Amino acid sequence: MALSIHASEEEHSRPLRNKTCLVTGSSRGIGKEIALEFARYGADVAVNYRSSASAANDVAKAIEANGETALTVQADVSDQQAVDRMARTIHEEFGNIDVLVNNAGITADSTFANMTREEWDRVVDVNLGGTFNCTKAFLDDIERAENGRLINVSSVVGQQGNYGQANYAASKSGLFGFTRTLALELASSGSTANCIAPGFTETDMLRSVPDRVREKILERIPLGRFAEPDDVVGMVRFLAGDESSYMTGQVLGINGGMEW
Repeated sequence: MALSIHASEEEHSRPLRNKTCLVTGSSRGIGKEIALEFARYGADVAVNYRSSASAANDVAKAIEANGETALTVQADVSDQQAVDRMARTIHEEFGNIDVLVNNAGITADSTFANMTREEWDRVVDVNLGGTFNCTKAFLDDIERAENGRLINVSSVVGQQGNYGQANYAASKSGLFGFTRTLALELASSGSTANCIAPGFTETDMLRSVPDRVREKILERIPLGRFAEPDDVVGMVRFLAGDESSYMTGQVLGINGGMEW
């Protein structure tokens, strides 16, 4: 009996068509590239930003130029009321979402001896608290979606620690346990939760690092280079699609071979 192939060309080229995605912190950096990648593969995208309205509008224009629908939504993810307002706006414009990418994050670096409680709280409130707030606001959407996806963006720093980043490392490490727990709680609905842990990636955050520090970091990367956003976004797109339906509760390192 001959095998038949039912997948259409569109299914191969646009595997995220008919999906609605929210990417937090997507006016720049990895979040921006994730939003653009989703649009290239057929998704409609809500572009969240905190203060960079112009940059977010540029991302939305690029998505619309690709033929998809984009919506810019302002919210400080550490503020639950702001996140709830964002959720209402998205639901009014898009209806329920299928994919939530918790990407928004900040740093406030200092050795622990010099770190203030305000610096600790600010980073944890955005990186970990913001993930709580956004997941809380959209959990019902993910559970009800045919193939709901929760994707959390952590960091190799959450796996290894990093000098002067106790607050950032703690917040990113916390995403591992959060992801695993949500994977267990979402499993009965058929939705999944996964986490990526990118290595040091060429974004504005890394470009602000002094050259001498960059050189020391490079010495720790077996592949001998920093990641480009393109090295990261393909994995996020895979996790957002139907092909990853049997993968949940995983932490995926994209770090050039760094040990942890």
